Amino acid sequence: MRVFRRGTPAGALSALCFAFAPACAQTRPPAAQPRVRPALVVFVTIDQMRADYVSRFDRQLTGGLRRLYDGGAVFPDGYQDHGITETAPGHAATMSGRFPVHTGIVMNAVGVNGVPDADVIGGGPGDLAASPVRFQGTTLTDWIKARFPAARVLSVARKDRGAILPIGRSKSEVYWWAARGFFTTSRYYADTLPDWVKRFNARRLAESHAGRSWSLLLPESAYPEPDSVPIESGGRDFVFPHRVPDDSAIAARVAARFPWMDEITLAFALAGLQHLELGTSPDRTDILAVSLSTTDAIGHQFGPDSREVHDQIVRLDRYLGVFLDSLFKLRDQGRVVVALTGDHGVAPFPNLKSRIDPNQNAELVDLGAPWGAFLSRLSTAGVDRSAVVFDESVVVVTKPEEFIRARVRADSAIATFGKDAMTVPGVLRADLMTALARADTARDAIARRWLHMFAPDGPVRMIVTLTPYSYWGPSPGIAMHGSPHDYDAKVPIVFYGAGIRPGRYPGFVRVVDMAPTLAALVGVPPLERLDGRPLIRAIR
Repeated sequence: MRVFRRGTPAGALSALCFAFAPACAQTRPPAAQPRVRPALVVFVTIDQMRADYVSRFDRQLTGGLRRLYDGGAVFPDGYQDHGITETAPGHAATMSGRFPVHTGIVMNAVGVNGVPDADVIGGGPGDLAASPVRFQGTTLTDWIKARFPAARVLSVARKDRGAILPIGRSKSEVYWWAARGFFTTSRYYADTLPDWVKRFNARRLAESHAGRSWSLLLPESAYPEPDSVPIESGGRDFVFPHRVPDDSAIAARVAARFPWMDEITLAFALAGLQHLELGTSPDRTDILAVSLSTTDAIGHQFGPDSREVHDQIVRLDRYLGVFLDSLFKLRDQGRVVVALTGDHGVAPFPNLKSRIDPNQNAELVDLGAPWGAFLSRLSTAGVDRSAVVFDESVVVVTKPEEFIRARVRADSAIATFGKDAMTVPGVLRADLMTALARADTARDAIARRWLHMFAPDGPVRMIVTLTPYSYWGPSPGIAMHGSPHDYDAKVPIVFYGAGIRPGRYPGFVRVVDMAPTLAALVGVPPLERLDGRPLIRAIR
């Protein structure tokens, strides 16, 4: 695959075929026609947006989701095609066109936090230092800036990782919601907040909801879900309406758990768009990245079968509708392209029979006993217990020299743990990375997704995969995601606007295909080899 650096003229879609030879070799490009390059790319990521939410609530959607799905290019079989389906890996894939094995962002725990020289401006307890220093490689932002050095970029989110990772290492305008209830950034990006951010924060939109309640948007008869499921929300406040505390400071701190957090985030994005004059120049292409995190907060608390998630999606649709209406009043719709996806899905509670998913055989899995027995065997063989760890499905060798010193083959020893793990109910498979590397990844989606997560020759030596809908135990008390199964991996993939050919496009596609598609639309070459390829069918 040829790697381009600079010089591809805007609109030169045919030249990009050299960079994406496998895709272009199989797809005849449309006849060349004059095409206006987008002045603005808007990339929307909805945290924990399962692909089936739109079809489940289809008849009640009348706003932004309806507009995008009815007038856009919709790929109904889209996936975050990697193994640990969490927020950080998912957001890192959106605008990079690369899998976690190549971005270096493999789980939330090693995402954007715990980094030096990145304290949060005005932060307090709960605000961790955050920056993209662990992110490897480039993103669509870098590719556009290489072609248009004056391009302007704004990324906003409720979560730090949702704002930071789509943009990569670029020191752009990147903001997220602080624990005390205002938008901020870290010292990786700036030493002070600009005046426009201060003015927006001074509006105190979250505080204005103090003493109010989250009630159903539609008549109660529009919601088939029961509103009396005590497993939701840990058995507390699981029935509508959900009241916000009277104290305005507390109302700001808990805003992330209520639907209007998305409305506030979108309002902030529009304020930044206007101040930075995104999309106003025909001589460049600007980027607005928006991550909406409330669906994730509500999904974790109440689960995907809940009335709360149903109402959240309906409200999100309305918020997006207002956002798009406002956006197209401020900017020429013919020069704007919108992309929408999700960072991961979610599974229902394992101890609650789902109305949507076949989770009757779900288990809560605890491998403490077989792991303890394995560590004891290592000690007997002369290997220090700290030489290997088990975390989030993966067995990692942290001190290979310990195995060498004791003359113990690490993979052979770890295979004994895998054999014991397979006897535990709820464990589907335990694979050495060397075995996954030999798998038929066209037929074995789980093997493929783990290989998109970790290199076969890296420190991760084994992956334990649970049966569908099973959770790691003991019960976490919240609905979870993170598996390589389709219910966690399948997400929306939609393009809308300038240069897009509307329609429904069947066939397997990946979120990593979105950035190269947008690059082709804008007419800029990627600066490195990608895992994704442009979805040429969606481009006029």
